[in-house]
Amino acid sequence: MQNSRKGFHPRVKPQAGQQGAIPSWSWVGERGLRVVTADATLARYMMLVSRKFGEIEDIIPADGSILLILKSGAAPSAELQLALNLALPEAPPVSGTLHEIPVVYGGAFGPDLPELARRAGMGESDYIHKHAAAEYIVAFLGFQPGFPYLRGLPGAMHAPRRASPRIRVVAGSVAIGGTYTGIYPASGPGGWQIIGRTEAILFDPQRKAPALMMPGDRVRFVPRD
Repeated sequence: MQNSRKGFHPRVKPQAGQQGAIPSWSWVGERGLRVVTADATLARYMMLVSRKFGEIEDIIPADGSILLILKSGAAPSAELQLALNLALPEAPPVSGTLHEIPVVYGGAFGPDLPELARRAGMGESDYIHKHAAAEYIVAFLGFQPGFPYLRGLPGAMHAPRRASPRIRVVAGSVAIGGTYTGIYPASGPGGWQIIGRTEAILFDPQRKAPALMMPGDRVRFVPRD
């Protein structure tokens, strides 16, 4: 892989909060290229996916970065290097699939909702209405297979993760962690604040597309009794 790195050098890291900043990048292992994206992760991801660069095997978006997996023996082309130098807006036009997710909020299904509503200065019904009124964008998947990190949570509802993670969070739990809303595809440990639960299947390895959602998709939560 030494040849693939020839003439391909890391750029200066963009300043925090600089809109449309040119990203920096660094090698991860033999075929991985980590691209710093700050708040323009989705814009950078959608641009790279649409361009269909032949030397890229996989594109993995994350929080503030994207990991490009190059094909074995491939080198970053001049076209890819130019694409990584493009300044992009933080919020690209989004036209992904809209998923309407039915949710039972509160009670045994959302044990953290009363405290989060109190901290936000809202009644529980107002909190539920505000959470369900927003349209969210799938920024990336992670933590568990198919776990969507959803951007679009109103600022008043941002909340830190729990100080003590739960040993077991039930599959389908709708949760808040920092600036994101997410949905647990499978049961397991978790530290996000649980506000409700859905019966939607977020990940099924038997489906043609195992993950229900992909980056760029849109999500709306529909309250159910």
